[in-house]
Amino acid sequence: MHSETHLQLHHVRAAELRAQADAHRLATEAKRPGELRTRLGWTLVEVGLRLAAAPRPAIA
Repeated sequence: MHSETHLQLHHVRAAELRAQADAHRLATEAKRPGELRTRLGWTLVEVGLRLAAAPRPAIA
């Protein structure tokens, strides 16, 4: 194979890999807000349950 042809194929393959990596990164970033929203929601549920629970008597 001619060296310039090989180099051109290398550049094409590198561009394809970069595009795949960018797509994967964007898909991963898109999932993060939902995960944060879920954690925040469960934290709020936990706080609400603690506030709604009957207070325990203080140990002296």
